[in-house]
Amino acid sequence: MDARTLTWWAARRSKIDMDPPYQRRGRLWSATDKAFLIDSILNEYDVPKVYMADFTWGETRLNRKKLQYAIIDGKQRLEAIFDFLDGKVVLNRDFIFLEEPNLRLGGLSYQDLKKSYPQVAELFDQFNLVVMRVIASGEGPITELFVRLNRSKPLTGAEIRNAMSGPAPELFRQIAKHEFFKQNVAFTSARGQDLNAAAKIVYFEYSSGLKETKKSSLDQFAKVSAKHRKALELAGRKVLDVLDDMSEIFLPNDSLLRSAGVFPVYYWFVRSRALKDFPYVREFLVRFEETRKENRSRDEDDPELDSQLLTYDRLNRSTDDERSHLGRFEALTQKFKSFLAGRNGK
Repeated sequence: MDARTLTWWAARRSKIDMDPPYQRRGRLWSATDKAFLIDSILNEYDVPKVYMADFTWGETRLNRKKLQYAIIDGKQRLEAIFDFLDGKVVLNRDFIFLEEPNLRLGGLSYQDLKKSYPQVAELFDQFNLVVMRVIASGEGPITELFVRLNRSKPLTGAEIRNAMSGPAPELFRQIAKHEFFKQNVAFTSARGQDLNAAAKIVYFEYSSGLKETKKSSLDQFAKVSAKHRKALELAGRKVLDVLDDMSEIFLPNDSLLRSAGVFPVYYWFVRSRALKDFPYVREFLVRFEETRKENRSRDEDDPELDSQLLTYDRLNRSTDDERSHLGRFEALTQKFKSFLAGRNGK
């Protein structure tokens, strides 16, 4: 594809799918990072090329949103450019315009430049962004290109797994869209933590039990499960049912769900409870965490020191080990039984 100006792409931004399935989450760059890219553009430094799937050649099932383009690599760069045009990003305070160093442009927006320094704004408008055109009728070549382009970048396991083709990554994306991940969890999803959490609980259901959830195991599951679509579909349905229950148990942005590492254990714990237990689950977890914190402050020779809670703390440091999942789940189950007994004895 021939190089096009930034204004050309800005005029067509509504025709670009910025969130195709394989893409990692946007909005990862800070305002400073974005402004640094604008600095490079205005000072005419080289900017890495962008890769776009081009659907203008014809119809394909790959084009799910029926748009002309879909970003493959360069999403953060395009977001920075569009944010500058929209006035959401301003030049860094220490910005120096190399062509005229005496101009004081630091802190100015694009609109400021258009008004007071139109010749500088024109440099931005007319900057030629090199975009590599990618034509493919199937998802495989595009997702493979995305992974290859990002191999040298610090992608998380969830982001790489999300770029894989097949029914499992698609199911992880579907699960991560559940209201529970949007409303209740308090851990960030910027780097695919919700996708990772979704993969873990689907893996539990698919395996009918708690398993190791390290990257290698989840990657293998994402590949092998494609051969067993029916079992994968049933696992997904069960996960959605349990998440419906969890949405009723936990609060919005719940402080109990600040850690993505403990979420899979909470999931399995809720799954194992009878419906009549649901009204007491959150109260129990609040008391459990309070007691665990108090227990950590006790001396080793304190007769009230709870060794099971100390073991839980230790297992909580290796959140992806099968032994950790099993041990923490067992501790929660036993403590909940005692909690209910205490309530019934009142």
